[in-house]
Amino acid sequence: MNKIRFTKEGFAKIQKDYEEFLAQRPAVVEDLKKAREMGDLSENGYYKASRQKLSFIDGQLFRCKIQMKQAVIVEETNHNSIDIGTTVTLKENNTTLIYTIVGDLEANPAEKKISLLSPLGRALEGKKLGDTVALTLPKGKITYTIISITS
Repeated sequence: MNKIRFTKEGFAKIQKDYEEFLAQRPAVVEDLKKAREMGDLSENGYYKASRQKLSFIDGQLFRCKIQMKQAVIVEETNHNSIDIGTTVTLKENNTTLIYTIVGDLEANPAEKKISLLSPLGRALEGKKLGDTVALTLPKGKITYTIISITS
């Protein structure tokens, strides 16, 4: 079974999501029960919507349960090199970029959170202050210099 790396915050979010979906489930089951009592299920929009909502919640509960079962919480380590939990500042020409390295499923590029599974994350993993990293992208080769690493 593959392990999924999480930060403490990312794992806590999965647990919170699981608890929230679990709390929602009884009300949705009750809605489905009421919809069934209305009769003809083939033309009952309330029944179909309730069934679909229950299916969604059950799917999310299953997803959360699997992720929690496969989770490995990455503890903070010596942050002289880039790993999960570090924030790295990169310089590319005259542009400065700041990224936080997060767990495998926590990435959100809009919030400048990347995982070690991303191309940039893979290139940065284990690098130290002052190192340069080169990526080949469709628009060409980009070279970044690591100017700061914090935890």
